[in-house]
Parts: sequence; structure tokens; C-alpha cells
Amino acid sequence: MAGVAGKSGGPRKNAGGARPGAGRKPKPKQEAAVTGYSDPLDFLRAVWKGEVEATAAQVRAAQAALPFIHQKLGEGGKKEQREDAAKKVASRFAPAAPPKLVAAGGKKV
Repeated sequence: MAGVAGKSGGPRKNAGGARPGAGRKPKPKQEAAVTGYSDPLDFLRAVWKGEVEATAAQVRAAQAALPFIHQKLGEGGKKEQREDAAKKVASRFAPAAPPKLVAAGGKKV
């Protein structure tokens, strides 16, 4: 029935819907490299040297975990820096030890 909505006579060829072979192709699955590294820095060094074949996800995970285990060189909190500076200054102005009192006979009082 021409002209009536929904009564066109059924599905037509190439009218949409799921077609075999259409759509994005799935990525090939990679096997995750099993590593015996407990430290992400050691793992990243092994990847860098070419000793370990790692997936991109493993490298990203190691990079994300790295700051929680190792600090950057020269990086510390402001509190630690202030405490270190205060200890250096305080050692200069530390009170001298009181003199030992010794009696004339050589006995300590």
C-alpha cells in the first residue's frame, strides 16, 4: 500500500540493519608478557633494553605506578625541605656543653 506509513511491503534489500562483514574489525589479541618484576622501574628498564616484550598497556601501568614507589631525584615535600634546613641552622646555634666541675683533689662533684 503506497502512501501508508509502515505498510510498504516489507524489508527491502540494502535498507539498513546488520550486514555480514560490516563494522569495525576487532584488534588482534596480544598475549600479555608474564614478567617476574616486582618493581616497575626494573620492568621499564628491561623493556628499554629490549629484554622483555611488553604490551602498551603494561608499559602505561608501570609508568602510572612508578611515582608511588620512587620519588624523582631532588623531589621531596616542602615540609621535608624545611625540616632539613632547620636542622642545619639549629646545629650552628646549639648550646655548648656545660663545663665539667672537678674538685682540686681530682674527685668529681
